Amino acid sequence: MGGEGVAAGGAISLGPVTAVDLAQLDRDRVWHPFTQQQAWVAEEPLMIERGEGSYLVDIDGNRYLDGVSSLWCNVHGHGHAGIDAAVREQLEKIAHSTMLGLSHPGAVELAARLVDLAPGGLSRAFYSESGSTAVEIALKMAFQYQQQRGGQHARRTSFVHLRESYHGDTIGSVAVGGIDLFHSTYRPLLFHTHVAEPGDASDLERVLALHEEEIAAAIVEPLVQGAAGMLLHPPGYLREVRRLCDEYGVLLICDEVATGFGRTGTMFACEQEDVAPDLLCLAKGLTGGYLPLAATLASEEIYEGFLGAPEEFRTFFHGHTYTGNPLACAAALANLDAFERERTLERLQPKIALLRELLDGVEAMPEVAEVRARGVMVGIGLGEHDPALRMGHRVAVEARGRGAIVRPLSDVVVLMPPLSISEEELRELVAIVADSIRAACAAAPGQLAQAA
Repeated sequence: MGGEGVAAGGAISLGPVTAVDLAQLDRDRVWHPFTQQQAWVAEEPLMIERGEGSYLVDIDGNRYLDGVSSLWCNVHGHGHAGIDAAVREQLEKIAHSTMLGLSHPGAVELAARLVDLAPGGLSRAFYSESGSTAVEIALKMAFQYQQQRGGQHARRTSFVHLRESYHGDTIGSVAVGGIDLFHSTYRPLLFHTHVAEPGDASDLERVLALHEEEIAAAIVEPLVQGAAGMLLHPPGYLREVRRLCDEYGVLLICDEVATGFGRTGTMFACEQEDVAPDLLCLAKGLTGGYLPLAATLASEEIYEGFLGAPEEFRTFFHGHTYTGNPLACAAALANLDAFERERTLERLQPKIALLRELLDGVEAMPEVAEVRARGVMVGIGLGEHDPALRMGHRVAVEARGRGAIVRPLSDVVVLMPPLSISEEELRELVAIVADSIRAACAAAPGQLAQAA
């Protein structure tokens, strides 16, 4: 292969690497997430080299609208001057130091600002690196808190989650996941949970009433279940969940990894129903899409449940090497600064209204079964198709050829652009997706099921 040699001991030594070399190296050495590699190696990989605002740019200089915010995390666009500068400034000081037995200014300031922004009653921030770990931490906190309360509370050892829920890919977060395609393989590894129907408060009450004394916490994605294909909850549902948790003495965990930082139109989705959870999980948009950082916010009551003399061993025995990484904290603080300085949420509202208007036209297409949207979180359902057709993937490939990156969830095409996207770019993105759906469906007319 060009640009590649074999060094002593059979190791590969890379000289100048061409685009062809990179593609082959990817096929030979990389295992991609949520990707069937047999299909992947049959296609030409797209190599992204840089980002500019709402666009991604590949190694050949081709530009693509980032229609999914680089997996739902980019907020203010790629190459944001303020976040770039904050990370560079921090790099001049220190890239990393542990928070086990130490602290640093960025982590302290960020915790204070997150608590100020979050729903009332949340007072402490525990850092990690991803949405999965933020959830894992919340589950362990809820479990240990109940154990340390003692008495009848020590029997509270299980959790309630929603069917079609997704909370990450570590073992604890998979245990409270409800998407069989992702989670069923691992069931023998998981702890037992109880499942409630999404958006149905009466079904949640049924579960709580049946298992009241054994449930430590209920976990929900507020307003929108993202990985379920943007499944929307009815108005008032989250408020009822909070009421029922209070009635049955169950903690409420809200997973805002996907919905947080403006995606539903407010900083946090919980705000829209005036709900304060006992534990709040944040990640993705926390650093503006720059660096891995997550935070689990806890109420003071839960925090105090872990206080005691060292010999009592009430400590929360959990920690990660890169917990509260200073570079990531610097990016997160600059991200919050940008929300304020650029009036991001205020300027987002007309874009949300425009997106709804544009999606009305998409929903009217005969190839589209349903459009679900909340804020800038959009799922375009293509109806029932033979899985072998990979209809959602076909749409994504068509969109790439037209200059946009979208990623399907099975046969649901997902859109979640950066909050900073312009109205002109938003119009272009939706137009590309509509054209791509038509083209993908037209390519296999004899095999398509009825969408409606």
